Amino acid sequence: MLLYVFQSNFIYFPSQQLSLSPEDINLKFENVSLITEDGVTIHGWYIPHPDSKQTLLFLHGNAGNISQRLDSLNIFHQLGLSILIIDYRGYGQSEGKTTEAGTYRDAEAAWNYLVNDQHLSGEDIIIFGRSLGGGVASWLAQKHRPAALILESTFTSISDMASLIYPYLPVKWMGRIHYASIERIDKIHCPILFIHSPDDELVPYHLGQKLYQRAEYPKSFINISGGHNDGFMISQPGYSRGLDKFIQQLQDIPSIEIDQN
Repeated sequence: MLLYVFQSNFIYFPSQQLSLSPEDINLKFENVSLITEDGVTIHGWYIPHPDSKQTLLFLHGNAGNISQRLDSLNIFHQLGLSILIIDYRGYGQSEGKTTEAGTYRDAEAAWNYLVNDQHLSGEDIIIFGRSLGGGVASWLAQKHRPAALILESTFTSISDMASLIYPYLPVKWMGRIHYASIERIDKIHCPILFIHSPDDELVPYHLGQKLYQRAEYPKSFINISGGHNDGFMISQPGYSRGLDKFIQQLQDIPSIEIDQN
């Protein structure tokens, strides 16, 4: 009963205080306030690149806020991408209380900002989701048609994760929060890059593989090393090379198997 009633407390771990900004790593940025369809104001950063190839919509994981993603922002900026990163409602300077439906509305508001305010088309936008952000990203990529989708260290569904953590409870019947990427992934019609580490201690590698296997082509998979929160840094420079190769080959039809170990 406690697990059902307080489910969001087991999933969302927001932090309100922004500790750093892109300025601290010498990136010019704009503070962005977006109004969602249900009237919630969410906060984000838009980081333009002077020679932008495309724009990355960054959807982060379930803990902290955007100020703890500067290493990733720097990597994507060095790859020649403009970036929009948002905090979900309840995170950072964003208003409201975090819910699954709310995170989807927040992502939709970010997409609309890029299309309406930055005058981009879907072909100009790459959606990136890390960990829980992958569940939000897959929802958005199914609704729209971006240039590509990148899913890093993400899972098939909350119920699959909960079944591994609480094998003695009927969690599949108790769940109110789903993020069921596994139900959407084969309905997404754009190139998809999956990134996962066999050493991931939070989201099992086999869940990332299961998502990859269900997805339609064109799709690619990068194996990285390291844990859930530091794998992308431990795996440098191969991580960045793999991303750059994928971005450069977005128009290719065949699947590209990449192993940067």
